[in-house]
Amino acid sequence: MAEETEQQQPVAAAAPTVPAPPAEPVEPAPVLSPNFTRAYGTGRRKEAVARVYLLPGSGKFTVNGRTVEDFFPRQTLRFVVFQPLDATNTKALFDVRVTVRGGGPMGQASATRLGVARALLEYNIELRKKLKKLGFLTRDARVHERKKYGQKGARKRFQFSKR
Repeated sequence: MAEETEQQQPVAAAAPTVPAPPAEPVEPAPVLSPNFTRAYGTGRRKEAVARVYLLPGSGKFTVNGRTVEDFFPRQTLRFVVFQPLDATNTKALFDVRVTVRGGGPMGQASATRLGVARALLEYNIELRKKLKKLGFLTRDARVHERKKYGQKGARKRFQFSKR
């Protein structure tokens, strides 16, 4: 009986060695040219207008004199604002100064994103292909529809009474 319980475990066949897939090519971090002083871009979305200045620096981001975390408290808004810088791997190269007015938080964030993308183009035109592919250079033309006369709103009508 001891022989039955002590059966030998089958030896696992050695797995054939498969070469690892090649790693994604890592883009080298861009370097600022010595004659770069600043780049400017304007972004608009709904009623919001953002004026964006890229200055040589270390990654400081201010909006209307406040930090980006203070001005855009929601994580999603900060994600939208940083998208062009993250896509081009230039977040640590610039100090970004933004003046934004009008609209609400999402409109302001989207306007800032367009302004940052346009300013990056002024810095380096070779970034255009990547920014255009990701849709950061397209202005979102959707705006608030005006209220029509004789109606309650843009689409809403007063209640109809048959009698």
